[in-house]
Amino acid sequence: MRRHKTQARRTGLPDWLVPYALLLPGLLVIAALLLYPLYQMVDMSFHQVGLRQIRAINPSPAEFVGLDNYSSILDSDLFWTSLRNTVIFAVVTVALTLILGTLVGLLLNKLGPKMSTFVVVGIMAAWATPPTAQAVVWKWLFDSDAGVVNWALNLLPDWLSSLVFGRSDWSGQPWFNDTITLYLVLIIAVVWASFPFIAVSVLAGLKSIPSELYEAARMDGATGVGTFRKITFPLLKPVFSVLVVLSTIWDFKVFTQLYLLAGGTVNRDAFNLSLWSYAEAFSSPPKMGLGAAIAVVLTAILLVITFVYVRNIVKTEDVR
Repeated sequence: MRRHKTQARRTGLPDWLVPYALLLPGLLVIAALLLYPLYQMVDMSFHQVGLRQIRAINPSPAEFVGLDNYSSILDSDLFWTSLRNTVIFAVVTVALTLILGTLVGLLLNKLGPKMSTFVVVGIMAAWATPPTAQAVVWKWLFDSDAGVVNWALNLLPDWLSSLVFGRSDWSGQPWFNDTITLYLVLIIAVVWASFPFIAVSVLAGLKSIPSELYEAARMDGATGVGTFRKITFPLLKPVFSVLVVLSTIWDFKVFTQLYLLAGGTVNRDAFNLSLWSYAEAFSSPPKMGLGAAIAVVLTAILLVITFVYVRNIVKTEDVR
């Protein structure tokens, strides 16, 4: 209180206004970097925008088309295909990322300081790899002619490969031509790059749990699964809640890896909402208004999901 009153005296502002004044620079930066581009995207979604509207010399005014772009989205079969691909991919990837990241975080908590640091540095290298480099590496690994994956699968005994995968010869397997196998590779690539963040976050949360709780659980004869269910998960629930929201947002917006693995916008059956938005906005002839409308729909879906999830979190905390 004394500090706030001192700041108020120095600035000449009322006490209640000081926190808002301190937040103002950050809010201005957010408005410039986030809110203004968001406004431009929403505004563009109500117009027909092409090359004539964005050229540097004598640009033509954009024609206002109202909700026509949104009507085109709902009438297109690609919307439902892209939405299905986006949702299924996000659900599977978020679940696998959280499970693998949690298991690795629990493992790191059991290791000594030196080994834990060594493993953390190693896995964070994957998380720090740019999405373009990730896609290039995994595209090479699953290459149909020179890929390591096909070579390794051919090393399996024929009976085992036939029993597990239904085939024994993997020579020339085109992983990126079929939508299902393409998304299989995409899920592996995204999980590989995403789980380190989850693991390190879970490890940080585990360090904050008093060791006496685990000692008491061991004395009561609790198993590892029971300890996790009764102690670890309840205490780390706020951490998991934030990780679920962040992972959902990231996985709904995956673009770079899918674009490079799919070889551009050729396979329209493999579109997610982000790739479809890009295809409409930058393919010839460009329909940037329609692409912006798809991006607005994707943003609205993410806002609804985030709002519902955060609201449930707040309700749960209020009940407690």
